[in-house]
Amino acid sequence: MNPRIAFTVGIIAITSTFSDARCADSISPKEFLVLKQLIKPSPNEDKWAQIPWKISLWEARKEAARLGKPILLWEMDGHPLGCT
Repeated sequence: MNPRIAFTVGIIAITSTFSDARCADSISPKEFLVLKQLIKPSPNEDKWAQIPWKISLWEARKEAARLGKPILLWEMDGHPLGCT
């Protein structure tokens, strides 16, 4: 799952559990686009997404051995949304 989507789903799940949460005033499509540009990571902030990550550790190991390069293992424990 895309990390931005996972984060968004997590925020929605957390805020929807508050019983006294109130809906914000609606915004226009133009205001939405402005806000979207403000919170969207710039290409300089999102460099990790440009790396051709491998999802198979075995395939990564074979390629690293072939190229003589180390492996960077990005691993996390628990639920991806932090709800453990």
